[in-house]
Amino acid sequence: MNETSLDIHKLLKSVVAYKASDLHLVSRSEPQIRIDGRLVALNLPVLDGRMIEEMAYSLLTEKQKKTFEEHNELDFSIVIPEVGRFRANYYKTMEDIACAFRIIPIAIPSLDDLNAKKIFKEIIKREKGLILVTGPTGSGKSTTLAAMLNEINMNEARHIITVEDPVEFVHTNKKALFSHRNIGTDTSSFATALKYAMREDPDVILIGEMRDKETITAALTAAETGHLVFGTLHTNSAPQTINRIIDVFAGDEQPQVRAQLSTSLVAVISQALLPKIGGGRIAAQEIMITNPAIANLIREDKVHQLYSQMQLNQQGTSMTTQTQEIVEFLRKKLVSKETALQFSNKPDELLRIISTM
Repeated sequence: MNETSLDIHKLLKSVVAYKASDLHLVSRSEPQIRIDGRLVALNLPVLDGRMIEEMAYSLLTEKQKKTFEEHNELDFSIVIPEVGRFRANYYKTMEDIACAFRIIPIAIPSLDDLNAKKIFKEIIKREKGLILVTGPTGSGKSTTLAAMLNEINMNEARHIITVEDPVEFVHTNKKALFSHRNIGTDTSSFATALKYAMREDPDVILIGEMRDKETITAALTAAETGHLVFGTLHTNSAPQTINRIIDVFAGDEQPQVRAQLSTSLVAVISQALLPKIGGGRIAAQEIMITNPAIANLIREDKVHQLYSQMQLNQQGTSMTTQTQEIVEFLRKKLVSKETALQFSNKPDELLRIISTM
């Protein structure tokens, strides 16, 4: 492999050039990028561990090298001048170093850029409450959240604290004031950052990932005590999100958590990115808005009835199911039937509808 192809900056430039989302460097494979959700190998020689280590370490500080060598895992973000901002993860595979880079747009999209529904602009005007954006890895959660915070930034003078691992989108202060905090360098954990956030006079808090009981507890408390809290989970539907939060707690704690959720939850937006016919991807978003009926079902442990409730009076509630979104994509011939079924969170329901179309 020649010296030119060992240049990590040129590889990262290729992510931008091909409009890809990710770059993977793994030994015994050529470099690969992800375009519209699919991995594509670059026409370059196969990498070995030494080559990857040389490229990977060229981007690290001494402190980061030490952290990686101690834990064999490292998350960080980096700006490559005139290329872009990337979220990076270094890990080990068969004792060799491997890397995954995800591009983070420097220009933060607006809700209008994303063709977001009107309800998005309405829910972010709330003074307090919990707004969750959920979905699998790579489903565009961070982009949706960034656009929502951008909307607040353009219109309201609020102090916004983001706690992420690592910080992804970096906002320029417009009307709002941003305090971005990196896990590991600015604070030790999500739970610790949230504990001290209450003393930092926030109006809005973004939690990069609600991954444990302490973080979820702190998020619920912050949402109850006058803060607008945004968070993410790796769940595929609104009802599954509610179950995931409640299941983190012991049985005797669950009634209290259900009560807190019923009063503090504003919305759950579950999304998946579907490859479009002809290239590109489109977000299918399931939207559950907490109204008295939804709150009552959560409080009374009737989560299994949430889905049918989401289908009622949708003109008045602005709710939608993922199936309805995907059916609309099919009608407009934006996605194939195979893609629709592959990404559906209720494939049996979708198949029944498709058979009548």
